[in-house]
Amino acid sequence: MLHTAAIRHVKSYKQDNPAAINIVQTEDEISASFELLKIVHRYNKSNGWTLLIAPDHIPSRDLLDSCSIDTNKLLVIRRKHIVDVEYVLNCALQNGRYCAIITWTDIVNQNQLEKMQLNTHQAKAQLFCFTSDEEQAQLAVPHVM
Repeated sequence: MLHTAAIRHVKSYKQDNPAAINIVQTEDEISASFELLKIVHRYNKSNGWTLLIAPDHIPSRDLLDSCSIDTNKLLVIRRKHIVDVEYVLNCALQNGRYCAIITWTDIVNQNQLEKMQLNTHQAKAQLFCFTSDEEQAQLAVPHVM
């Protein structure tokens, strides 16, 4: 039987609900970078990998190094190198080797998030999907606070 999971809108420091899909709203690129660093730093101490399916300009290697992020536990894949992003995300969520998967709403659309929501009852990792305020107005997925 399929179980629905809550998609919640959070800042990375609000982690009281173990939902597998987390929408991280940011106002601009600077706040997105800070939130990204908080999430990566938090999961960098875990046993699993952090998978980052990212646009070309994110993250900066210098920024990660300056914040003492262990890049040996961070796997960065550029969107242009993935044929089926939904398949990759679903596999990563179910695979026990990842503790966090991070992506952006310009990479994953609303329909893909809704489909993934149905499969999160077996998720072994947290999915963080970054969105800006402008994109959030168009992304109308239900959320839990």
